[in-house]
Amino acid sequence: MDAPLLMAGLGNPGTQYARNRHNAGFILVDAIHAHHRFGPWRAKFEGFLSEGELAGRKTYLLKPQTYMNNSGVSVGAALRFFKLPLKALLVIHDEIDLAAGKIKMKTGGGDAGQNGLRSITAALGPNYRRLRIGVGHPGEKSLVAGHVLQNFSKEDIGWLKPLVEAMVASAPLLAKDDDAGFMSRVALLTQPPRPEKQNKKPEQKKEDE
Repeated sequence: MDAPLLMAGLGNPGTQYARNRHNAGFILVDAIHAHHRFGPWRAKFEGFLSEGELAGRKTYLLKPQTYMNNSGVSVGAALRFFKLPLKALLVIHDEIDLAAGKIKMKTGGGDAGQNGLRSITAALGPNYRRLRIGVGHPGEKSLVAGHVLQNFSKEDIGWLKPLVEAMVASAPLLAKDDDAGFMSRVALLTQPPRPEKQNKKPEQKKEDE
């Protein structure tokens, strides 16, 4: 039987950060919590924890309240308390090295300058699953902090809302460790509708008899 899944969404606590690009992880975890009828949020492990099920697998949702740079404190405490293997951890985070609106699943590897991942890797090692939500790169390294700490723009909401809805609908596949299936389903749900084929021939005018 699979160990429970710990799904940790990364972000910064406080209403002033709630709509920041850096809070993409919180945004998705909140949406999964609401749609899949998880239990109430409880203050635990220096974060907020909720319990529920996805695809019949016991799943914990976690939102660390330690600020992004110390995410490993909260995530590490939860993983150790529940005695979960590292492969049972899925971290959801914003990713500047992916174009806005793109997502990618990855297991292990570096942190690419993402301070939440850096903190988690320092606490637990790198071999955990990641769901990377692309927020785009501002073009210069000096602009990155300002970019991720700005709210999603009105233009961003145009892709963010359908993407979040698709990821929420596909979340049970994450609990099945079917990362490829998750990616395929999200792609299917977010592809633009095909234009309708116009098969009708123009009506011919009847000639007067």
